[in-house]
Formats: sequence, structure tokens, C-alpha cells
Amino acid sequence: MKIIAFAIAFVLTATAAQAQYLSGTGSNPSTHTSSGYTRSNGTYVAPYVATNPNGTQRDNFGTSGNINPYTGATGHRTPRY
Repeated sequence: MKIIAFAIAFVLTATAAQAQYLSGTGSNPSTHTSSGYTRSNGTYVAPYVATNPNGTQRDNFGTSGNINPYTGATGHRTPRY
């Protein structure tokens, strides 16, 4: 019974911490948001969060070995530099 209570408390704590991070109160200062826009060919690009430019691609969300904390997607691209 104690194990079940501990597991429930752990899940609730982890969920609250993740919600705080995603809501912006624990936001990452090395990222920025981009507003949605329409390309010249008429394709709509939805708003997104990206890492700030810094001269390397190794810390970008889409680079292999990294995970996007906002979507949970795993990076798959090989960095060019």
C-alpha cells in the first residue's frame, strides 16, 4: 500500500514539474518562440520553439542525440558543423 501511495505522489510531482516547465515559469533562456506565418507559396507554418543561434548545431532540438522538451521528438539530423 505504501508503494502505491509513493508511486502516485511521484507521478503527481513529476506532472506538476513538467507543467511548470512547459507553461513558461521554468522556461529555457536559450530558446525563442516564432509566430506562425504564411510562406510565399501559401503554406502555413505553425508557431514553434527553437534554440537560439550560437554557431553550432550540436545543441539544436533536431540534431541526433537531442530530445525536444516541448514535443518529445528525438533529433535525427547530423550536424553540418
